[in-house]
Amino acid sequence: MDSQIFEKLESIEKMLIEQNMLRKEVLNFNETAAYLGVSKSHLYKLTSQGKIPFHKPNNKKLYFSRQELDKWLMQNKHYSHDEIEQEANEYLIKKGRVKI
Repeated sequence: MDSQIFEKLESIEKMLIEQNMLRKEVLNFNETAAYLGVSKSHLYKLTSQGKIPFHKPNNKKLYFSRQELDKWLMQNKHYSHDEIEQEANEYLIKKGRVKI
């Protein structure tokens, strides 16, 4: 019984932390790793290789803009076959060639 209450309290605490993180515009290193769902070592690798946008005021701690992270996450979209076919059809119609 006590363990169930403890588990539920932990779950509520985790949800509150995640909810607070979604309200913040600027995230610290640990918050960013949790937000992206990656390990801290992987996030460090991404920053050291310059693969992810970050800010480092006074050359100290790393901070991340949630808006920039979202944009970074959504780059390099891979289109579905239906999207590609629709775009090809629109191109052919625009060029005056109707696909048969």
